[in-house]
Amino acid sequence: VQLQASGGGLVQAGGSLRLSCAGSGRSFSLDTMGWFRQAPGKEREFVAAINWSGTSTLYANSVKGRFTISRENAKNTVYLQMNSLKPEDTAVYYCAADRSNGMKTTAYDYDYWGQGTQVTVSS
Repeated sequence: VQLQASGGGLVQAGGSLRLSCAGSGRSFSLDTMGWFRQAPGKEREFVAAINWSGTSTLYANSVKGRFTISRENAKNTVYLQMNSLKPEDTAVYYCAADRSNGMKTTAYDYDYWGQGTQVTVSS
């Protein structure tokens, strides 16, 4: 069972990136999917979550209005569209799956994790 995150990179402030997270080894179509991030020297923090059907989303206040989480269950994939990026968005971004489908915001509640993809926003 694996989650593979991709799409990170270096972008200037105000730019955009789209992260993808592809699942394999099992279907994640009934799981809540989440994105977290971790900057150097800081704890991992919640970014966004989406329920199994894509009808409910949740965002951290720091990214609300700039980031959009979505999913394609047929592709076992979740996305994070990041617009109007700021230097403070610089971090390693992780995708995660919660089998309980509970729209949780704490990392402890997620069962599966991807390996992370680096996002660097220059000023």
